[in-house]
Amino acid sequence: MEYNTKGKVLKKAVVWKELYFYRKSDALYQLTVEFCKRFLPAHGDRTVDQMVQAARSGKQNIVEGSEDGQTSSEMEIKLMNVARGSLQELRADYQDYLNTHHLSIWPKESERQQRLRDFCHSHNDYSNYEPLLAKMNDEEMANMALTLCHQTDKMMCAYIEKLEKQFVTEGGIKERMHAARTGYRAEQNAQMKALEAENAALKERIAELEEELGKTRKD
Repeated sequence: MEYNTKGKVLKKAVVWKELYFYRKSDALYQLTVEFCKRFLPAHGDRTVDQMVQAARSGKQNIVEGSEDGQTSSEMEIKLMNVARGSLQELRADYQDYLNTHHLSIWPKESERQQRLRDFCHSHNDYSNYEPLLAKMNDEEMANMALTLCHQTDKMMCAYIEKLEKQFVTEGGIKERMHAARTGYRAEQNAQMKALEAENAALKERIAELEEELGKTRKD
């Protein structure tokens, strides 16, 4: 295992606003709020709170995980998995809605699902989706949300796998602190040995010069 010997303990901060899966999760949250307003009762239905909270939890845990990742790799991985779990709950809610309302979950090989998948793949922000929503019915919006759930989850799986590999090779903050201290001490020891060797060489050279000076005086 290679440790950082340059004294860098904190990991480089992740700009979570630039993460594609965060942007998709934010679009999914705003889409879910709009879906619930249009197609679910304003009062008396706990599904609304469940769906909105699950969508919000997904995006917020990505933010918190990215922020905490500077000091705790373990917490970053944990919160990213919490985010995944929340979005999986949201996906199940959309599937339940379609099933209980006798609507279709579009097969992945269908032409309209392929078009939807391509659109979601190349668009990350809610501003790309918002103009389309007024023209969409509940089946279309729910399938769009399901597609975003699947794509976001796939991207997050790859990201978490990357974090886990980094944790195995670099360790957490305790390991990085130990590596920084160990590296600093090793560097100090190397410098001390170099100075001692240089001092010994100077002493040897001084002795040689004194010997030569003594011979000169005798002559």
